[in-house]
Amino acid sequence: MVWIPGGEFSMGSTSSSESLCGLPGVTQDALPVHRVYVDGFWMDKTDVTNEEFDKFAKATGYNTVAEHIPTREEFPTAPPENLVAGSVVFTPPGHPVPLNNHYQWWNYAKGANWRHPLGAESDLKGKEKYPVVHIAYDDALAYAKWAGKRLPTEAEWEFAARGGLAGKLYFWGDELKPNGKWMANIYEGQFPIKDTGDDGFAGLAPVAQFPPNRYGLYDMAGNVWQWCADWYRPDYYAQLSQTNGVARNPQGPENAFDPAEPTEHKRVHRGGSFLCTDQYCTRYMVGTRGKG
Repeated sequence: MVWIPGGEFSMGSTSSSESLCGLPGVTQDALPVHRVYVDGFWMDKTDVTNEEFDKFAKATGYNTVAEHIPTREEFPTAPPENLVAGSVVFTPPGHPVPLNNHYQWWNYAKGANWRHPLGAESDLKGKEKYPVVHIAYDDALAYAKWAGKRLPTEAEWEFAARGGLAGKLYFWGDELKPNGKWMANIYEGQFPIKDTGDDGFAGLAPVAQFPPNRYGLYDMAGNVWQWCADWYRPDYYAQLSQTNGVARNPQGPENAFDPAEPTEHKRVHRGGSFLCTDQYCTRYMVGTRGKG
């Protein structure tokens, strides 16, 4: 872990887009930019890896959400044959598709989970240093508790990700490729058909393959999304800014609300992933927000 010294900063982004992933329009969920103070805290240098999560699972016998069979109570309209443990797997279509329907590239794969990231027949051989995936919020919470740690608040996450650089588009500055060098594992090529891997990785990458930020944290943009402790509300920043002062150690709203899916209780996740691209998802921009 590294010690993040804490301090005051401007939180949020003026470069966000309307939905979770870059469809036309202007959003308010990363606005207004507002002043926040956070106390110092410790943070892992990298995403949790498969080998680290494996130690936790072996020590506790823990089964992740994706390893549990969905219940009729959770999904009352689902056919019985669909109530099978699994998770969603990115599956590129074989031809160009409109970017207004994510079901064209996300498929529910029976048997997919952190041990089998691409589906029941896949495994983790040779991927010990890759970030663990198919991790729901509850799974991240359970791992952190076992490790004697906790999830960061959204404010802590953004302060840490910025690495002391104020007002920048990315944690490394304002250019996506400074001096022609890729700084994060994101998506190159035509989304979602083919990731050309110009940054060195087509798909997921092991942790710490790109330069760290100024605090020594790796992969704070791209590769895999990172969970925060906060409930998600698009109007939370507006609530904080109404005080006209500096928000001190904000813990997030008291409850969740997403107008796009009012019945779902969502948490904030940050940083984007290897599937983020300026064609569709620009959540590798340091002040932008995710939800899940």
